[in-house]
Amino acid sequence: MPQAAGEPPKPAELLIYGNIGDRWNEDGVVASELVRDLSALEADTINLRINSYGGSVPDGLAIYNALRRHKAAINVFVDGVAISCASYIAMAGDTITMAKNSQMMIHAPWTFAYGNSNDMREQADILDRYAKAMASAYADKSGKTYEDALALLTDGKDHWYLADEAKAEGFADEVGEEVAVAASLANSFDLSRFKAAAPAAAIAPPQVPQPTAAAVTTKEASMPATVPAAGQPAAPYARTKDENTQVLAMFKPFASRPEIAALQTEVLADPGLTIEAIQARLLTEMGKGAEPAVPQNSFPKIETVSDEADKAREAAVNAILVKAGVVADAEKRRAMSASNPAMSLSLVEMAKAALVRSGIRHDHLDKMGVVAAAFTQGTSDFPVLLENAMHKTLQTSYAIAANTWNRFCATGSVSDFRAHNRYRTGSFGSLDAVNELGEYVNKSIPDGEKGSIAATTKGNIINLSRRAIIDDDLGVFVGLANMLGRAAARTVEADVYALLALNSGAGPTMGDGKALFHADHGNITTSAAITMAALDLDRVAMASQKDVSGNDYLDLRPAVLLVPIGLGGTARSINDAQYDPDTANKMHKPNIVNGLFRDIVDTPRLSGNRRYLFADPSEAPVLEVAFLDGNQNPYLELQNSFDVDGARYKVRLDYGVAAVDYRGAVTNAGG
Repeated sequence: MPQAAGEPPKPAELLIYGNIGDRWNEDGVVASELVRDLSALEADTINLRINSYGGSVPDGLAIYNALRRHKAAINVFVDGVAISCASYIAMAGDTITMAKNSQMMIHAPWTFAYGNSNDMREQADILDRYAKAMASAYADKSGKTYEDALALLTDGKDHWYLADEAKAEGFADEVGEEVAVAASLANSFDLSRFKAAAPAAAIAPPQVPQPTAAAVTTKEASMPATVPAAGQPAAPYARTKDENTQVLAMFKPFASRPEIAALQTEVLADPGLTIEAIQARLLTEMGKGAEPAVPQNSFPKIETVSDEADKAREAAVNAILVKAGVVADAEKRRAMSASNPAMSLSLVEMAKAALVRSGIRHDHLDKMGVVAAAFTQGTSDFPVLLENAMHKTLQTSYAIAANTWNRFCATGSVSDFRAHNRYRTGSFGSLDAVNELGEYVNKSIPDGEKGSIAATTKGNIINLSRRAIIDDDLGVFVGLANMLGRAAARTVEADVYALLALNSGAGPTMGDGKALFHADHGNITTSAAITMAALDLDRVAMASQKDVSGNDYLDLRPAVLLVPIGLGGTARSINDAQYDPDTANKMHKPNIVNGLFRDIVDTPRLSGNRRYLFADPSEAPVLEVAFLDGNQNPYLELQNSFDVDGARYKVRLDYGVAAVDYRGAVTNAGG
């Protein structure tokens, strides 16, 4: 109701009925809010009612000073308890009235801390400064000397006062009537954090009749916990010792930051804060003034860098490859050798550098000992850089080998060494007409076909002697890897042509018991020399192949012509000619097979006059080379050797070659 004009202002009433310094429950009091509200309060008298077990000393100091600054007369009423810094706030009152059954407790400021002895001394100094700042308020109110008041705040004891005792000590002016709230002290606050318990008489609940012996029941372990009676508040949350240990561990990584250390002191002083609440406050404090590492709507950039050991190994590998002539590109050679400190090093000197990087002394070793140590010391990276150099040489030689199989074979992948099926589905053919009764004809699901392919392992072991390294014989060192790379490529190439040569050039036996090229497969044409007309007949034969069910033409077209080396020139001439080169009297008859083949492969691995026409292997694969897990490169592995004075390198390649279908190829024995 608005105040009538001319009426004196009514007293304002403030309540401090909970924790001081936080708002984690509905009764908490925060200095920033209370001081703001107090400054805006227009009143000549303020009645401040207290029932609090304290909390944050900094908040308590701020609230005390705000009360002292206000123009109103401050009347303090302790309705229940004024414990710790709540008793300090009470000292701001011009008058202090304690309910007859209320209490006050004064003690030294305290906190939790961790760290070394210097950290502990610093925290002790901070607490002493707080005590000195608070002592004057107790002295001014009670009439005690500053030294006597300071003693209460530094002796480490909890000083409890009943209402009449507080009045006798000068900490209260009057003792008022009992207030019901004081009787529930034991259920309102957790006093376990204080060293001395409150006097029992002050908090004893009203006496109630005790049940007779017959009415007493025994509580089993399996029974649910007792819940408070209706209207009786549950005991507030208080952290355990183990939870405080968690809090200390939570703050420890950030203890060097002053604002985090201050927050730690504050939260540990309040046992009512939960772990989750403390985590939230810590995260909030840590995030102040921080910018996100990755701005919104942007993508993080991750850059991988090399350490010095990686750079040294890379320089040594590049030097070996350049000096051995493995790198063919002149520009790349210049880039790999420019400013490369390893270009002037021999293999033995590279071994010494590897030992130095590993922290191993070599000044007492001869050359043989240096190389032996570089190979056998587990921390030396000399075997690694040799393996890298050999591996790159191996890959380069394998890649530049003059392979032809990949021009007419499909490349596949298998996951293990078992046989893997390659399926070809059938077809339904044309739809059947619906009869005059409107009935549809049931169609059988067509059968399919399958081929299979399996990978095997092929490889060799080579030995690299210490003498070759001491002699700096890059020809031996790199030459071995070079030959192995070419051998790996040659092995795949040879296996493909060996498969094709089976059954006198008719290829391997398929799942139907017939050769890849067989009259029943419709992929053999009448023997004829390679001419325009003969190639056109080969084309027609391939286009006439039908699907697995025999319902429709596949209409495949040849893309690759495979011939013996002696027929390569003739084949290219026919494929590129605008007019039929075989026409008599040089009449300009158009070449009907001009540009029929996108690729012509001639190889000395074929003999005689037989030719093979293949459709594009991506459309109709006939021969497939499948690599284990799709890895087409040979694998190099180092092993220190006991029976050879040096190291052993194992090279292997896991792959398989098989014919998977016959429809995408045609052969002619030639004339």
